[in-house]
Amino acid sequence: MRAFLNKRKKLLAALLLLVTAGGLFAYNESDRYFQIAKNLDIFAAFYRELNTYYVDDLPPEKVMHRGIEAILEETDPFTDFVTEENLDDLKFMATGKYGGVGASINKNGEWTSITDVYEGSPMDKAGVKPGDIIVTMDGKSVKDTPQEEISKLLKGAPGTPLDILFRNPVSGKETPKKIIREEINVKPVSYSGLVGKDVAYIRMTQFTENSGAMVRNAFQQLKQANPGLKGVILDLRGNPGGLLDEAVVVSNIFVEKNKLIVSTKGKVKNWDRNYETSEAPLDTHIPLAVLTNHSSASAAEIVAGAVQDLDRGLVIGQRSYGKGLVQTTRQLPYNTKLKVTTAKYYTPSGRCIQAIDYSHRADDGSVDYVPDSLKKTFRTVNGRTVKDGGGIEPDTLVPPTYISQVSATLLRKQFIFDYATSYYYSHPKIAPAADFALTDEEFSDFERYLDNKDYSYKTRSEDALENFKNTARREKYYDAVSKELEQLEQKMKHDKKQDLLKNKTEIKRLLEEEITNRYYSQQGRIAKSLAWDREVNTAAAMLRDPVVYKQALTTSRK
Repeated sequence: MRAFLNKRKKLLAALLLLVTAGGLFAYNESDRYFQIAKNLDIFAAFYRELNTYYVDDLPPEKVMHRGIEAILEETDPFTDFVTEENLDDLKFMATGKYGGVGASINKNGEWTSITDVYEGSPMDKAGVKPGDIIVTMDGKSVKDTPQEEISKLLKGAPGTPLDILFRNPVSGKETPKKIIREEINVKPVSYSGLVGKDVAYIRMTQFTENSGAMVRNAFQQLKQANPGLKGVILDLRGNPGGLLDEAVVVSNIFVEKNKLIVSTKGKVKNWDRNYETSEAPLDTHIPLAVLTNHSSASAAEIVAGAVQDLDRGLVIGQRSYGKGLVQTTRQLPYNTKLKVTTAKYYTPSGRCIQAIDYSHRADDGSVDYVPDSLKKTFRTVNGRTVKDGGGIEPDTLVPPTYISQVSATLLRKQFIFDYATSYYYSHPKIAPAADFALTDEEFSDFERYLDNKDYSYKTRSEDALENFKNTARREKYYDAVSKELEQLEQKMKHDKKQDLLKNKTEIKRLLEEEITNRYYSQQGRIAKSLAWDREVNTAAAMLRDPVVYKQALTTSRK
């Protein structure tokens, strides 16, 4: 029976094509179209008979969705069927806008707390603060309610009200507030400012409508206010991409008019297109660094690839994600959509940086990265070698920064978040974000705050030892080496207090970022983090040194 259901799941998906095509395909000389018509005909008869004679009722919508999911398993993960209820998510990806209250939440135990409040949002106007606990929504308790459900309740059409009862996390006082939902516009430029006194810094989180104009305005303001700038850093780390057109606009800020930025090629040749810069740039000479990491994807990679191929600036950080695919949305019946990959994109040198080959699957359906042996070499304007098939490799590699396990545990269990909340209510004001620093006495207060709190964890060494012990038991070697293993385990046992002191600098930084976020919102958190950001400081140092910068632009990576 299970095998029958699995086969049915895959066959049912074809009905979507039957419905949207408006009928069966006519016979065509092409064997491909004949096979499509033949199998759709078989499928229509199959489903009609199954629906008529199967002993139990089959819910059509549920069955069809399972079939659609089965078809999508044969495509890449970026091709998707968008139901009517998920259209708002699709809209948000393109516009950065949604109807809601303008806050982030996190569930910790029985209750859900506010973690961030966007400036100027309904929550901000109502005086809601990070750390505030949501007790009821429209009169109903949300104790033990899943975070996803609360998130859905917070969203809604602009202008609609929402009555929320909040509990102060320190005093325990409960206060009712009426929140009027608005259209929330998540800013694609989350921060712009200076690194030191002479390097501009712009952090871009997504490529949504008009995001290119916002980056342009941010750079123009920084340039006008600081005429002695020695360089500009465009931070695209963690940027998942978005609209291809906006990637061209961003590139155009630093690249002269009529330069090829990206080209797209797909099955429908009439849709193939070259995208060139169309406006006068703001500055084609200022030293430029684009920061990337493994989460920089799509439109972010288009900008990084163009900057690299045209030798307009340096890419610094880690290899990007490797998404060289372009999606288009197609309207389907009943207010649904198909988001479908229609093309691959190519950087100015002609390379496609798609890292995973979805067109060639193993027998089990799995996919793999493009092997090094199949990667091709291309040349930048200055003759530097670059390769396709694996994201954008940085010109200057800066290894990623990993936090310690004790810090990760303190973050995961929200002890850093909760201490920052307590600190906020006991300190009316603090120094400007970039200058704020916890004293040693205050860090000692944090240590006392952690007394009797469980932030236990296993180190990687302890995990490795535990795995070794389990293997030894299975292979019957454990008795022979048990004493040595026990001695090693005792030596490896970590002292939580010692781990706090060993990682004091790191933990202090995390505390300072969370605390500045309470007083100066996300802008304060970013401003505080720049001082110890390795990629940012590496980029700033290279931009300030003309010799090093020029050499990097004319030397191939090794």
